[in-house]
Amino acid sequence: MIATDLDRTLIWEDGTVRDRTWAAIDRARAAGLRVIPVTGRMVQSMRRVIPLERLPEPAVCYQGAVVLDADGTWLRHSPIDTELARETIAALAEEGWPNPNVYLEDELHVAEANDNTRSYAGFQGLEIHEVGPLLDWLDRPPTKVVCVGDPAALDVLEAAMKARFGNRLWISKSLPYFLEFAAAGVTKGAGLGVLAEKYGFSVDKVVAFGDGENDVELLEWAGYGVAVANAHGRVKAVADWVCPSGEVQGVAQVIERLLDG
Repeated sequence: MIATDLDRTLIWEDGTVRDRTWAAIDRARAAGLRVIPVTGRMVQSMRRVIPLERLPEPAVCYQGAVVLDADGTWLRHSPIDTELARETIAALAEEGWPNPNVYLEDELHVAEANDNTRSYAGFQGLEIHEVGPLLDWLDRPPTKVVCVGDPAALDVLEAAMKARFGNRLWISKSLPYFLEFAAAGVTKGAGLGVLAEKYGFSVDKVVAFGDGENDVELLEWAGYGVAVANAHGRVKAVADWVCPSGEVQGVAQVIERLLDG
């Protein structure tokens, strides 16, 4: 099985799967391999890049908080407890981040749209739902919470929030300008574990690809972990190998070599 992150791994900054990569995926599946998207994206955002009719395979979304079966059925949903999510939103406001993205029922909600929100929504092709003060609105467990902003400022915020919440939340960057919060125990590796149990594949038969800090657990979980050349240092540190970058379709190159022997 091949498990791959999307942004800056399988796809580059244009947000599309290029022809060479689709050809490699099709060859892999024809040879009997499963190709599983494993992403921090929402389900609807992932499906804009990897339509179900183009790749009818299971998938892992929301950093592992949602696991999909091959027909699109949600096998697992592990949201943040409502009160913990409210505590997180309040803590973010105290740290100077009063308007995070909140994901509920596979939709994006914010208190009020701003330039960061609009840029993020445009990047992912999402509709923005403005709901007013988040603590007045939120009464159900959200799938995740994300802060969007300057990478250096998010580094400071990440340290503060990890010190405050410890192991009560999963906190990690996906891209340099996205800091993500999910339920404790949510990781891409844990999401793949759900699929491994359902479909009976063994860890040692999994090759995984990633680039961001949120891919560390994915590469640690897989039998063989591959970091693309543009990956964060933490990802390269746990990888078994480093392949060419996402920009030059490194995942496709590895699949081709794997199939060609």
